[in-house]
Amino acid sequence: MPASEPVRTASRRTKSTIRAALLLANIAVAGVFIHQSLALSSAPVASTGGAQDRTLGAADGAVGQGVTVFDDEVPAVVNLDPALLSALRTAAKVAAGDGVVFYVNSGWRSPAYQEHLLRQAVSRYGSAEEAARWVATPETSPHVSGQAIDIGRSDATAWLSTYGAAYGLCQIYDNEPWHYELRPEAVEHGCPPRYPDPTHDPRMQR
Repeated sequence: MPASEPVRTASRRTKSTIRAALLLANIAVAGVFIHQSLALSSAPVASTGGAQDRTLGAADGAVGQGVTVFDDEVPAVVNLDPALLSALRTAAKVAAGDGVVFYVNSGWRSPAYQEHLLRQAVSRYGSAEEAARWVATPETSPHVSGQAIDIGRSDATAWLSTYGAAYGLCQIYDNEPWHYELRPEAVEHGCPPRYPDPTHDPRMQR
């Protein structure tokens, strides 16, 4: 073997070792970023109510990923109006036969959490008037009273738009296909006409 061969072999081994170390380092860094992203997605938020400042989380109605209408440990679900929750679960059992799951994006909310969402909407849309098309006040929101749910994923909202009335579950606003409330009369008469958005709903004018 030429004298230079061990040097080239050692050099190749060193480069392979460095590449492996860099790969492991990149994997570790990616793992940290993924972990941080997941933590941020489910992290509680801080209210900004002066002396009333506190952390808002699941107890106020915040919902993590993968929550369904059958999750009895989630306040956003179990604090819904019992009649609404019963109708949702009855419909969800039938929908499951079609491979559809009723995920919950939002359900019951505390007044503090509703106020937090409203402030976010004002910041996002630039005015209280525009925000009102998407988020109600704590005093008028059917989420705070437990009488509304936001259903996740398009297959579930599509299923409900077709079959929901048979269970008294109705879409209320044209601009929110995920927002459902209980209208028992819909079982016999169909869902009532939808409002273009919440600002046309007389309940929001209080």
